[in-house]
Amino acid sequence: MEKGNLSIHSENILPIIKKWLYSDMDIFVRELVSNGSDAITKLKKLSDMGDAVIAADEEFFIKVWVDKANKQLIFEDNGLGMTADEIKEYINQIAFSGANDFMEKYKDKTDASNDIIGHFGLGFYSAFMVSDKVQISTLSYKPDSEPAIWECEGGIEFEMSQGDRTQRGTKITLFINESGEEFLETYKLRAILTKYCGFIPVPIFIEEIAEVKEVDVIDEADEPAEPPKPINDTAPLWLKSANDCTDEEYKAFYHKVFTDFNEPLFWIHLNMDYPFRLKGILYFPKMKHDLEYIEGQVKLFNNQVFVADNIKEVIPEYLLLLKGVMDCPDLPLNVSRSFLQNDSTVKKMSGYISRKVADKLNGLFKKEREGYNAYWDDIAPFIKYGCIKERDLYDKIKGSVLYKTIDGAYQTLEEFTASEAAAEGEQKTVYYVSNEQLQSQYIQMFKEQGLSAVLLTTNLDTPFVNYLEMYENGIKFTRIDSDITSALKDEAADSEQAQPDGLEARFREILNNDKLKVSVEQLKSADISSVILLSEQSRRMQEMSKMFGGGSQLPPGMFEEELTLVLNRNHSLVGSLIKIMDNKERSGDVELIVEHLFDLAMLSHKPMPMEQMSGFVKRSNRILEMVVGGGA
Repeated sequence: MEKGNLSIHSENILPIIKKWLYSDMDIFVRELVSNGSDAITKLKKLSDMGDAVIAADEEFFIKVWVDKANKQLIFEDNGLGMTADEIKEYINQIAFSGANDFMEKYKDKTDASNDIIGHFGLGFYSAFMVSDKVQISTLSYKPDSEPAIWECEGGIEFEMSQGDRTQRGTKITLFINESGEEFLETYKLRAILTKYCGFIPVPIFIEEIAEVKEVDVIDEADEPAEPPKPINDTAPLWLKSANDCTDEEYKAFYHKVFTDFNEPLFWIHLNMDYPFRLKGILYFPKMKHDLEYIEGQVKLFNNQVFVADNIKEVIPEYLLLLKGVMDCPDLPLNVSRSFLQNDSTVKKMSGYISRKVADKLNGLFKKEREGYNAYWDDIAPFIKYGCIKERDLYDKIKGSVLYKTIDGAYQTLEEFTASEAAAEGEQKTVYYVSNEQLQSQYIQMFKEQGLSAVLLTTNLDTPFVNYLEMYENGIKFTRIDSDITSALKDEAADSEQAQPDGLEARFREILNNDKLKVSVEQLKSADISSVILLSEQSRRMQEMSKMFGGGSQLPPGMFEEELTLVLNRNHSLVGSLIKIMDNKERSGDVELIVEHLFDLAMLSHKPMPMEQMSGFVKRSNRILEMVVGGGA
């Protein structure tokens, strides 16, 4: 029997003592299972090098046993095992990395493609987060090795003696303390294993150790029990070449990993070997238009061991709206494998991923334009958000950014401006619609004159429009209800008629609005009597005010609406109103028409307040009564 004290590297023991080494208690499952996987991986490498002998048909495994009665969890593997001296080296010296020693010893026989991580040592000590005592029973692959047993009760004291294990490998027994009893529930342990180790390259089996009971007599005629199935997929799809994967496999993998029953729109298969190793699959799911409701999930793995979801240091922020998996063996992880250091490798990875996304989008645009158009409504929020967040992305894909028009066409900005006559000198005006329902009569006027506008109807489009105007020289965006383009006016007829004297003052008086502007125009459409205009500048100032807390800190009236009521002289009602404006005997009719023209215009501008809508309905009923002769 040997006794001693653990050799502590003082610069590493403090976070262990304070239990800040791991952010989540369940991480011990990942560490112990991945250690077993590393031990098997190392043994296979040694066999390939001729430094270890294993049977050609040997089946490797990691077994997790749940002994609820005795409050024990057991993790067992048939990897390379350890000698007593290796236990002293790798276990007793906290923070000594077995992988570092292994790589140093075999550096002349390995290369960058060898996936050997090995955090044996510090990762092992995560077991003490849930255990009062931990026992290791191990037998090395080395010829003539003696089995060894190591025990420690959570302090710095250990006991080590000769063991009785006869099979190569390691068995770690955790004597669970009160704070770790939840992990004795098999369903919970299975969920943790699936989360962290669902794609580890070694089959994992989980089994309960039942309480000892009287053994039943086994009938020789009974059917043999089916062999247990591993809980993990040892060869995930991202490890295959993209050329060897079918669409059905990509979709099945998506449904399995993300439990999303919708079909992904398309995907990108990532495969990089130099200057860093990265494999993965990014899926473009069917997205909603409101950005705040988009929930992406990009799972990050290290040699098939799950690390975390949505690590923004590696994954560009806009890509976190997507769903996908990425395996990065070269990630500079700290001891817990949970947090990344910001270094040049991480930045290069982020840049590579962003370029692959841009290449995919540009490729779809050029080679599969019809399908790309069909995807656009679903992927537009992601692309716009990405462009706003990363100027480099916008520069790469701006020629593939589409704009849906009021006619249902999908065009690039270059295509749209080339087809429009709305150009003033070197500057081109792009009219846009923010609400198809409220702006329906403006859309109607545009369509009647063969004009077009683009649909920018989401909350994200407001900052996107501002962003575009910053980087697209000569392009001005104007909402369709902020101005009356000359193409909608009969300017020849309009120039012959002067603005009626006193009309604006009369409207202000009747409507009790001394800031209202009133203009009479000869519109080409005779179906529209009146419209409300709100200048683009005024609207954007209001939107800016809302963005900064509703403008509560701003001076009163600073961003009040500057409305212009445009009356269409070409509409018979407006023409009749102008004729009777100064007729005192018809003053009641004038007031009725003025109020109604204003409300009709406001209905196409924004939702009416309850009181105003109630007045509009009453007035409409009154007009109908007058029409049928019931007004008297």
